[in-house]
Amino acid sequence: MKKLKLKPSQRDKRRYLLIDAGNPEIEKAILDYLGILGFAKSAYVKVKSENGKTIGSALRRELENVKAGLGMAGISVLRVSGTLKGLCEKGQTLKTEYNKTY
Repeated sequence: MKKLKLKPSQRDKRRYLLIDAGNPEIEKAILDYLGILGFAKSAYVKVKSENGKTIGSALRRELENVKAGLGMAGISVLRVSGTLKGLCEKGQTLKTEYNKTY
């Protein structure tokens, strides 16, 4: 069975955030600020969590709302990038497959 692919223009345009908090606090902050409908529109997903920092992703058009909700809860967004590789380049992020040391 052949798997159908989406055109690049039809895919979700996501941004990756490095956040200085755990995932339960992040989800609660977004829910408190945006509500259930806003949380669903932002399509926030946790990618990885380690050492009190979390990498999450949200849709590009809702990024400002997500950052505002986190800011209202006192949670700092350390970095935002369009790719995981770009997020992990500076050496201040979590270990992922993109920044392994050889």
